[in-house]
Amino acid sequence: MTRPWRARRLRLLRQHAEVDPTAELAAPEIGEPAAPSIEVARTTRLSETFRALRHRNYRLFYTGQAISLTGTWMQTVAQSWLVIELTDSKAALGIVTTLQFLPITIFVLPAGVIADRVNKRDLILATRALAMVQALLLAVLVAAGSVQLWHVYLLALMLGVSNAFEQPTRQAMIVEMVGKDDLINAVALNSGLFNGARLVGPSVAGVMIAVAGTEAAFAINAVSFIPSILALTMMDLSELKVNDRPVARANPLRELREGLSFVRRTPAALMIIIIAAFLGTFGYNFITVLPLVARYVLQGDSVDLGFLTAALGLGAFLSALVIAGQRRATRSQLFVGGALFALLLGAVALSESFYLSMLFLFLTGVANIIFAATSNTSLQLATPDHLRGRVMALYMLLIAGSTPIGASLTGFMAEVLGVRVTIGLLAGACLVGVAVGFLYYVTHREEVEATAQVSAVVATVP
Repeated sequence: MTRPWRARRLRLLRQHAEVDPTAELAAPEIGEPAAPSIEVARTTRLSETFRALRHRNYRLFYTGQAISLTGTWMQTVAQSWLVIELTDSKAALGIVTTLQFLPITIFVLPAGVIADRVNKRDLILATRALAMVQALLLAVLVAAGSVQLWHVYLLALMLGVSNAFEQPTRQAMIVEMVGKDDLINAVALNSGLFNGARLVGPSVAGVMIAVAGTEAAFAINAVSFIPSILALTMMDLSELKVNDRPVARANPLRELREGLSFVRRTPAALMIIIIAAFLGTFGYNFITVLPLVARYVLQGDSVDLGFLTAALGLGAFLSALVIAGQRRATRSQLFVGGALFALLLGAVALSESFYLSMLFLFLTGVANIIFAATSNTSLQLATPDHLRGRVMALYMLLIAGSTPIGASLTGFMAEVLGVRVTIGLLAGACLVGVAVGFLYYVTHREEVEATAQVSAVVATVP
């Protein structure tokens, strides 16, 4: 017996084919936005890669983000260097990292509820202002010569609170700026921007710290928020693609349960969350893993660590540009990207050659973006507009909020088992997660396709 939604879609496609000879090119695959017509396909590769920038609001957002992220990476390096200067303690450096990510673990789910209740642009403005104040306070304290370790701890916690509310809100707002058809492009461009800034920011920070001290890097980061804030204020909110359907507001805890319940009851979303839980907890711990590899596996120094970080970022950056030229987020990309990420992380554990490790990290960056951009896009397409903030908050909890757990576990295991064994076990755990997600898909194929198909129909209806 043919299901109503499937019969309706087939009727629409047959009607479209009668009047449009290019219907075969335009017909969407299951769970995917519509493919480009012949006219669209004739556009240049460059315009396809950057097509999300045709939306004015996203163009403003992207420009401000490009400047702000460079400053953010400068501060990341400067903060680590400042802690080393103050304490010469590896433990203190780990505590700062934990404090910066702990608020994401604690607050990101409630932040998702708030993101679904309020104007997302205004909430992002507030978080950017808070982060700018945090950077400015660090700059003033260091310049005055009065900075102490507890100041750094407290301000790292402050930055973590800002990130906890900003990240799910920003993720949920992207689709409002570009629409569902250009979502994968916008997500990939954001990933490329993040990793491009990771290539530029640390190198600029190294020179800046050597010439003018860490306070200069903190001050530049504070100033870098100004273009981002101005860009947000210049947005035309009437152009945002927002569902104006009124949604009854319930108790915040009930709304949080509603978001979690949606993921549990929606196979297309649950499949992604399963894999993200494993990769986020066991795989996305590069802040801890890369220094361990550089120092204890390759017997290198800070310069070698810089090259390893750059290799990972370059792979991710180039991969993001390739993904940005695509119009579909496919399940094969999801599984292949996740599996390759796990296998390449294992290869890093086995390598004793510096140049081979750089190659493996470059490829790990490529695989990372294939999985991350595909999972992010697919999850947003499977989520109703009024739940997107809460669902993306759960996603960010698993991707970023699990860092305190993963980083602590990595450090403890490395101390007991050794660095190479630890990274190998983490890679194995990631591979198990991909296998569990794939097994879930195989055993729930029809349900996954049905729930993805609903979002695909919504995404392609003007």
